[in-house]
Amino acid sequence: MNSETESLKEEVLRCTKCELAKTRNHVIFGEGNLNGGIFIIGEAPGRDEDLQGRPFVGLSGQLLDKILAACGFTRSEHVFISNIVKCRPPGNRVPTPHEAAVCMPWLLKQIELINPKILILLGATALKYMAGPEYRITRERGNWLNLNSRLAMPVYHPAALLRDPSLKRDTWEDFKKIVYKYRELVNPNHYSAHV
Repeated sequence: MNSETESLKEEVLRCTKCELAKTRNHVIFGEGNLNGGIFIIGEAPGRDEDLQGRPFVGLSGQLLDKILAACGFTRSEHVFISNIVKCRPPGNRVPTPHEAAVCMPWLLKQIELINPKILILLGATALKYMAGPEYRITRERGNWLNLNSRLAMPVYHPAALLRDPSLKRDTWEDFKKIVYKYRELVNPNHYSAHV
């Protein structure tokens, strides 16, 4: 991590700007390769993430890792993963607008420092807070959006795929578009056995 990102992380880990600070075990700053080219944005940490201090380690995270592997991507090499809010909302509920508003500047600063070529928005909450409340995941998924001069691909959240496996086919088509775009913008020789 460079010094700017490191000092941002220290600031985020000390944050007490909303009520979630009182109930969390860990602040989840995010993890992955700062130079990987892809920044994945989820909703909020869940129970497993809060206990382990890492993003996407529960069932959703395991499914996300499988999808990334099929694309030829790994956390250590190609992606950085974070969330709209950095602390777990009690009972894994959706973050409130206030919690998201307080936490979003951290995420936007991370994106600015990491400067990814591609954003992946996992699910409705990430799409709403990154693109706007009028956006709908069922309508926008699979379509490239331009967010502050960055390409963003909204996809279904892995948790949605666990609830409704019929969404997996659409999600795979969306991730194939991400692989093609990654080859175009980051590495023309990127290898995936499936794309």
